Amino acid sequence: MSWATGIMVFIVIWWTVIFAVLPLGVRRAQDDVRGADRGAPARPDLLRKALITTAITTVLWLIWFVVWGLDVFGLRLGS
Repeated sequence: MSWATGIMVFIVIWWTVIFAVLPLGVRRAQDDVRGADRGAPARPDLLRKALITTAITTVLWLIWFVVWGLDVFGLRLGS
């Protein structure tokens, strides 16, 4: 596996996980400000969610790396 493959797999896993983590703990804003979306979150906590996503992605990527390295599913077609 090349380093580029590892980075691309990490990015794909990260984006998949972020969409699962984004809705966690979302509370609607209570104040009705003219022009604001009524469904917008009061505190999105994007940094915290990005850190949680990165931690989950790191664990999943390490599992993928071990599975790839042990050739559990016979993923190497050219060898």
